[in-house]
Amino acid sequence: MSPLPPAEAIAAQVRSALAEDIGPGDLTAQLIPPGTLSRVQVISREEAVLCGCSWFDQVFRQLDPDIRIRWEKQDGEAIGPGEVLCRLGGETRSLLSGERTALNFLQTLSGTATLARRYSEAVAGTGARVLDTRKTVPGLRLAQKYAVRCGGGHNHRVGLYDAILIKENHIAAAGSVAAAVIAARGSAPEVDIEVEVEDLDQLREALAAGAVHLLLDNFPPEQLREAVRVNAGAARLEASGGVTLERVRRIAETGVDDISVGALTKDVRAVDLSMRFLPS
Repeated sequence: MSPLPPAEAIAAQVRSALAEDIGPGDLTAQLIPPGTLSRVQVISREEAVLCGCSWFDQVFRQLDPDIRIRWEKQDGEAIGPGEVLCRLGGETRSLLSGERTALNFLQTLSGTATLARRYSEAVAGTGARVLDTRKTVPGLRLAQKYAVRCGGGHNHRVGLYDAILIKENHIAAAGSVAAAVIAARGSAPEVDIEVEVEDLDQLREALAAGAVHLLLDNFPPEQLREAVRVNAGAARLEASGGVTLERVRRIAETGVDDISVGALTKDVRAVDLSMRFLPS
Protein backbone atom coordinates (compact mmCIF):
# COMPACT_ATOMS: atom_id res chain seq x y z
CA MET A 1 0.00 0.00 0.00
CA SER A 2 1.19 3.54 -0.73
CA PRO A 3 2.58 5.42 2.31
CA LEU A 4 -0.01 7.61 4.00
CA PRO A 5 0.49 11.35 4.51
CA PRO A 6 1.76 12.25 8.01
CA ALA A 7 -0.74 11.42 10.76
CA GLU A 8 -0.76 15.03 11.93
CA ALA A 9 -1.75 16.18 8.44
CA ILE A 10 -4.71 13.77 8.35
CA ALA A 11 -5.76 14.83 11.85
CA ALA A 12 -5.61 18.51 10.89
CA GLN A 13 -7.70 17.99 7.76
CA VAL A 14 -10.32 16.09 9.73
CA ARG A 15 -10.33 18.65 12.53
CA SER A 16 -11.01 21.43 10.05
CA ALA A 17 -13.75 19.44 8.31
CA LEU A 18 -15.51 18.62 11.59
CA ALA A 19 -15.39 22.25 12.68
CA GLU A 20 -16.92 23.24 9.36
CA ASP A 21 -19.76 20.74 9.65
CA ILE A 22 -20.53 20.51 13.36
CA GLY A 23 -19.43 23.92 14.63
CA PRO A 24 -20.51 24.38 18.28
CA GLY A 25 -22.66 21.22 18.20
CA ASP A 26 -24.87 18.85 16.21
CA LEU A 27 -28.39 20.08 16.95
CA THR A 28 -30.17 17.21 15.21
CA ALA A 29 -28.20 14.45 16.94
CA GLN A 30 -29.39 15.84 20.28
CA LEU A 31 -32.83 14.40 19.45
CA ILE A 32 -31.36 10.96 20.27
CA PRO A 33 -31.19 10.08 24.00
CA PRO A 34 -27.58 10.03 25.23
CA GLY A 35 -26.16 6.57 25.71
CA THR A 36 -28.19 5.05 22.85
CA LEU A 37 -26.07 2.53 20.93
CA SER A 38 -26.28 1.56 17.26
CA ARG A 39 -24.57 -0.59 14.63
CA VAL A 40 -24.08 0.70 11.10
CA GLN A 41 -22.35 -0.34 7.90
CA VAL A 42 -20.99 1.53 4.90
CA ILE A 43 -21.81 0.06 1.51
CA SER A 44 -20.80 0.88 -2.04
CA ARG A 45 -23.39 1.67 -4.70
CA GLU A 46 -21.00 1.31 -7.66
CA GLU A 47 -17.70 -0.09 -8.91
CA ALA A 48 -14.77 1.98 -7.67
CA VAL A 49 -11.38 1.94 -5.96
CA LEU A 50 -11.57 2.50 -2.21
CA CYS A 51 -9.48 5.25 -0.64
CA GLY A 52 -9.67 7.33 2.52
CA CYS A 53 -10.02 4.78 5.32
CA SER A 54 -7.60 6.66 7.60
CA TRP A 55 -9.54 9.91 7.21
CA PHE A 56 -12.80 8.08 7.91
CA ASP A 57 -11.28 6.51 11.04
CA GLN A 58 -9.90 9.84 12.21
CA VAL A 59 -13.34 11.48 12.06
CA PHE A 60 -14.74 9.06 14.63
CA ARG A 61 -11.53 8.98 16.65
CA GLN A 62 -11.83 12.73 17.18
CA LEU A 63 -15.56 12.61 17.87
CA ASP A 64 -15.69 9.52 20.07
CA PRO A 65 -12.71 7.19 20.64
CA ASP A 66 -15.11 4.47 21.79
CA ILE A 67 -16.58 4.02 18.29
CA ARG A 68 -15.53 0.60 16.95
CA ILE A 69 -14.71 0.26 13.23
CA ARG A 70 -13.98 -2.97 11.35
CA TRP A 71 -12.92 -2.65 7.73
CA GLU A 72 -13.83 -5.33 5.19
CA LYS A 73 -11.92 -3.56 2.40
CA GLN A 74 -8.73 -1.49 2.34
CA ASP A 75 -7.36 1.48 0.42
CA GLY A 76 -6.48 0.56 -3.15
CA GLU A 77 -8.91 -2.36 -3.37
CA ALA A 78 -11.59 -2.61 -6.05
CA ILE A 79 -15.13 -2.46 -4.71
CA GLY A 80 -18.49 -3.20 -6.32
CA PRO A 81 -22.19 -2.41 -5.88
CA GLY A 82 -23.66 -3.69 -2.65
CA GLU A 83 -20.33 -4.53 -1.01
CA VAL A 84 -19.92 -3.77 2.68
CA LEU A 85 -16.82 -1.64 3.17
CA CYS A 86 -16.83 -1.34 6.95
CA ARG A 87 -18.96 -1.87 10.03
CA LEU A 88 -19.21 0.51 12.97
CA GLY A 89 -20.68 0.34 16.45
CA GLY A 90 -21.05 2.80 19.30
CA GLU A 91 -23.04 5.74 20.56
CA THR A 92 -25.72 6.74 18.07
CA ARG A 93 -25.16 10.47 18.49
CA SER A 94 -21.49 10.13 17.53
CA LEU A 95 -22.27 7.94 14.54
CA LEU A 96 -24.80 10.45 13.25
CA SER A 97 -22.56 13.46 13.82
CA GLY A 98 -19.60 11.93 12.00
CA GLU A 99 -21.50 10.34 9.13
CA ARG A 100 -21.33 13.14 6.57
CA THR A 101 -17.76 14.27 7.22
CA ALA A 102 -16.46 10.69 7.19
CA LEU A 103 -18.29 9.87 3.97
CA ASN A 104 -17.17 13.12 2.34
CA PHE A 105 -13.53 12.09 2.75
CA LEU A 106 -14.15 8.48 1.72
CA GLN A 107 -16.27 9.35 -1.34
CA THR A 108 -13.98 12.11 -2.61
CA LEU A 109 -10.71 10.24 -2.20
CA SER A 110 -12.25 7.08 -3.67
CA GLY A 111 -13.32 9.19 -6.64
CA THR A 112 -9.74 10.34 -7.17
CA ALA A 113 -8.35 6.81 -6.80
CA THR A 114 -10.97 5.41 -9.17
CA LEU A 115 -10.16 7.92 -11.92
CA ALA A 116 -6.43 7.36 -11.45
CA ARG A 117 -6.98 3.62 -11.86
CA ARG A 118 -8.89 4.14 -15.12
CA TYR A 119 -6.14 6.33 -16.59
CA SER A 120 -3.39 3.97 -15.41
CA GLU A 121 -5.15 0.98 -16.93
CA ALA A 122 -5.64 2.88 -20.19
CA VAL A 123 -1.87 3.28 -20.69
CA ALA A 124 -0.87 -0.18 -19.40
CA GLY A 125 1.93 -1.74 -21.42
CA THR A 126 3.11 1.49 -23.06
CA GLY A 127 5.77 2.35 -20.49
CA ALA A 128 4.25 5.79 -19.85
CA ARG A 129 3.33 6.91 -16.34
CA VAL A 130 0.20 8.87 -15.44
CA LEU A 131 0.98 11.85 -13.18
CA ASP A 132 -1.20 14.17 -11.14
CA THR A 133 -0.77 17.97 -10.97
CA ARG A 134 -1.22 20.82 -8.45
CA LYS A 135 -4.87 21.20 -9.54
CA THR A 136 -6.17 19.77 -6.28
CA VAL A 137 -9.08 20.59 -3.98
CA PRO A 138 -7.77 23.28 -1.58
CA GLY A 139 -6.73 21.71 1.70
CA LEU A 140 -6.73 18.16 0.33
CA ARG A 141 -3.50 18.08 -1.69
CA LEU A 142 -1.66 15.40 0.28
CA ALA A 143 -4.85 13.37 0.57
CA GLN A 144 -5.58 13.48 -3.16
CA LYS A 145 -2.00 12.72 -4.10
CA TYR A 146 -2.18 9.68 -1.83
CA ALA A 147 -5.42 8.70 -3.59
CA VAL A 148 -3.72 8.97 -6.98
CA ARG A 149 -1.06 6.52 -5.80
CA CYS A 150 -3.75 4.16 -4.48
CA GLY A 151 -5.25 4.17 -7.96
CA GLY A 152 -1.95 3.28 -9.61
CA GLY A 153 -0.94 6.77 -10.72
CA HIS A 154 2.18 8.74 -9.79
CA ASN A 155 2.77 12.09 -8.16
CA HIS A 156 4.24 15.16 -9.82
CA ARG A 157 5.71 17.76 -7.46
CA VAL A 158 3.71 18.33 -4.29
CA GLY A 159 3.93 22.11 -4.40
CA LEU A 160 6.06 25.06 -5.36
CA TYR A 161 8.66 24.14 -2.75
CA ASP A 162 9.89 20.66 -3.77
CA ALA A 163 10.65 21.06 -7.50
CA ILE A 164 11.00 23.74 -10.17
CA LEU A 165 8.76 23.90 -13.22
CA ILE A 166 9.84 26.69 -15.57
CA LYS A 167 6.75 27.80 -17.45
CA GLU A 168 6.02 30.33 -20.19
CA ASN A 169 5.86 33.34 -17.87
CA HIS A 170 9.07 32.36 -16.09
CA ILE A 171 10.85 32.12 -19.45
CA ALA A 172 9.48 35.51 -20.52
CA ALA A 173 10.58 37.12 -17.25
CA ALA A 174 14.03 35.52 -17.39
CA GLY A 175 14.56 36.45 -21.05
CA SER A 176 15.09 32.97 -22.51
CA VAL A 177 14.90 29.26 -21.79
CA ALA A 178 18.65 29.10 -21.23
CA ALA A 179 18.61 32.05 -18.82
CA ALA A 180 15.76 30.50 -16.83
CA VAL A 181 17.54 27.12 -16.59
CA ILE A 182 20.79 28.76 -15.44
CA ALA A 183 18.92 30.80 -12.81
CA ALA A 184 17.10 27.70 -11.57
CA ARG A 185 20.33 25.73 -11.20
CA GLY A 186 21.86 28.59 -9.30
CA SER A 187 18.97 29.02 -6.89
CA ALA A 188 18.09 25.39 -6.17
CA PRO A 189 20.64 22.96 -7.62
CA GLU A 190 19.45 20.08 -5.43
CA VAL A 191 15.88 19.84 -6.76
CA ASP A 192 14.35 18.54 -9.99
CA ILE A 193 14.14 21.21 -12.70
CA GLU A 194 11.57 20.84 -15.46
CA VAL A 195 11.08 23.16 -18.43
CA GLU A 196 7.77 23.64 -20.23
CA VAL A 197 8.15 23.99 -24.00
CA GLU A 198 5.48 24.93 -26.52
CA ASP A 199 7.09 23.84 -29.78
CA LEU A 200 10.03 21.92 -31.20
CA ASP A 201 12.24 25.01 -31.41
CA GLN A 202 11.86 25.58 -27.68
CA LEU A 203 12.51 21.89 -27.09
CA ARG A 204 15.82 22.15 -28.95
CA GLU A 205 16.68 25.33 -27.03
CA ALA A 206 15.95 23.62 -23.70
CA LEU A 207 18.04 20.58 -24.63
CA ALA A 208 20.91 22.83 -25.66
CA ALA A 209 20.66 24.52 -22.24
CA GLY A 210 21.11 21.13 -20.60
CA ALA A 211 17.52 20.52 -19.48
CA VAL A 212 16.88 16.90 -18.54
CA HIS A 213 13.14 17.10 -17.87
CA LEU A 214 10.77 18.67 -20.38
CA LEU A 215 7.04 19.28 -20.30
CA LEU A 216 5.51 19.26 -23.78
CA ASP A 217 2.57 21.64 -23.55
CA ASN A 218 -0.44 20.79 -25.74
CA PHE A 219 1.60 18.96 -28.39
CA PRO A 220 -0.62 16.94 -30.77
CA PRO A 221 0.36 13.24 -31.08
CA GLU A 222 2.29 13.75 -34.33
CA GLN A 223 4.36 16.51 -32.72
CA LEU A 224 4.91 14.36 -29.63
CA ARG A 225 6.38 11.62 -31.81
CA GLU A 226 8.71 14.13 -33.43
CA ALA A 227 9.70 15.46 -30.02
CA VAL A 228 10.58 11.92 -28.91
CA ARG A 229 12.70 11.52 -32.07
CA VAL A 230 14.50 14.85 -31.61
CA ASN A 231 15.04 14.23 -27.91
CA ALA A 232 16.60 10.80 -28.59
CA GLY A 233 16.52 9.90 -24.90
CA ALA A 234 18.40 12.99 -23.74
CA ALA A 235 15.66 14.23 -21.39
CA ARG A 236 12.58 12.84 -19.68
CA LEU A 237 9.50 13.92 -21.65
CA GLU A 238 6.13 14.71 -20.10
CA ALA A 239 3.02 15.33 -22.22
CA SER A 240 0.46 17.73 -20.75
CA GLY A 241 -2.67 19.60 -21.78
CA GLY A 242 -5.99 18.39 -23.13
CA VAL A 243 -5.50 14.85 -21.85
CA THR A 244 -8.70 12.82 -21.64
CA LEU A 245 -9.40 9.18 -20.92
CA GLU A 246 -10.27 8.69 -24.58
CA ARG A 247 -6.98 10.23 -25.81
CA VAL A 248 -4.50 9.14 -23.16
CA ARG A 249 -3.43 5.84 -24.74
CA ARG A 250 -2.78 7.47 -28.11
CA ILE A 251 -0.59 10.00 -26.29
CA ALA A 252 1.22 7.25 -24.40
CA GLU A 253 1.96 5.37 -27.63
CA THR A 254 3.98 8.31 -28.97
CA GLY A 255 6.83 7.27 -26.67
CA VAL A 256 6.68 9.99 -23.99
CA ASP A 257 7.72 9.01 -20.49
CA ASP A 258 4.98 10.71 -18.50
CA ILE A 259 1.49 12.14 -19.02
CA SER A 260 0.20 14.68 -16.49
CA VAL A 261 -3.57 14.76 -16.01
CA GLY A 262 -5.15 17.62 -14.08
CA ALA A 263 -8.54 15.89 -14.20
CA LEU A 264 -7.36 13.25 -11.68
CA THR A 265 -7.73 15.71 -8.82
CA LYS A 266 -9.65 18.60 -10.40
CA ASP A 267 -12.68 16.96 -12.01
CA VAL A 268 -13.46 14.42 -9.33
CA ARG A 269 -16.88 12.78 -9.07
CA ALA A 270 -17.46 11.39 -5.61
CA VAL A 271 -18.10 7.66 -5.45
CA ASP A 272 -21.63 6.73 -4.36
CA LEU A 273 -21.31 5.29 -0.85
CA SER A 274 -23.95 4.99 1.84
CA MET A 275 -24.02 4.53 5.62
CA ARG A 276 -26.95 2.46 6.82
CA PHE A 277 -28.10 1.76 10.38
CA LEU A 278 -28.73 -1.91 11.17
CA PRO A 279 -31.70 -3.25 13.12
CA SER A 280 -31.13 -3.39 16.87
